[in-house]
Amino acid sequence: MKTFAQNCRNIEHLNLNGCTKITDSTCISLSKFCSKLKHLDLTSCVSITNNSLKALSLRSAVFSLTSSEGCRFLEHLNISWCDQISKDGIEALVRGSGGLKALFLRGCTQLDDDALKHLQKYCPELMTINLQSCTQITDEGLVSLCRGCHKLQILCVSGCTNITDASLTALGLNCPRLKILEAARCSHVTDAGFTVLARNCHELEKMDLEECILVTDNTLVQLSIHCPQLQALSLSHCELITDDGIRHLSNSTCGHERLQVVELDNCPLITDVTLEHLKSCHNLERIELYDCQQVTRAGIKRIRAHLPEIKVHAYFAPVTPPPSVHGGGQRLCRCCIIL
Repeated sequence: MKTFAQNCRNIEHLNLNGCTKITDSTCISLSKFCSKLKHLDLTSCVSITNNSLKALSLRSAVFSLTSSEGCRFLEHLNISWCDQISKDGIEALVRGSGGLKALFLRGCTQLDDDALKHLQKYCPELMTINLQSCTQITDEGLVSLCRGCHKLQILCVSGCTNITDASLTALGLNCPRLKILEAARCSHVTDAGFTVLARNCHELEKMDLEECILVTDNTLVQLSIHCPQLQALSLSHCELITDDGIRHLSNSTCGHERLQVVELDNCPLITDVTLEHLKSCHNLERIELYDCQQVTRAGIKRIRAHLPEIKVHAYFAPVTPPPSVHGGGQRLCRCCIIL
């Protein structure tokens, strides 16, 4: 990689995703020779440490005695699953790369709230951040992030199980341009937080609320009123959602003009009535209904007749599955009808 960096000094985009033998020396070489770099993907480069981020930083004191220029134009950095990265590396990076617009930190499990406070301070241009499975993150860090990054459009906090409505409230009050929110498995958030979010973030297009188990129809009412751009919504395992919530969504502007994907897997209160409501969503392309026990084949047949291009994914399992001939673990495939 040193030879590559020396001979490709004008490179702006570099994808090293999955190159597990990449080490800090690569980032040091990039810092020395590739000052025009804008987009760097180091996903799953598990040997990368804080020293790589210090090298990439224009102002890193660690490498100040070398000829390193740093990557001063860096806008997009993906260090997902580089689990040796900590808040110290993030601080070094953002001090010299304040122009970051997209930062992907999935599975960086050492990161805590202090890392987000550094982003708040140095990255006002940030538009996209992915914090999936950063399990140490709490409301304290996310509230700080929202207060400093008002241009945020895409946020993933799926698997950040410590966050509550405080984070959603801060997001709504500080980040009105938000378009995509992924908050799967955030089981402490409620309708109260999503109400503030919906009332302030009118440009929302996609939301993943899978396993937000406290969410009810009230959230769908707020989305139907305030979020006319909504295109995709996942409510899988939101077991309090009913047909009435889907009615509000279907009868809204987003339902009539925008909605393309609705995921309702494992929503036990959903019935064929939901499918009747969804007939009015003329742009609907896909519905997920796995393990919705009150949805019938007849209901699916009717919506397919009304929306012939729609893809409906569902299965029907007998209450007591027949025993497997071989006693193996493939019973789902043997006794369920996939639609």
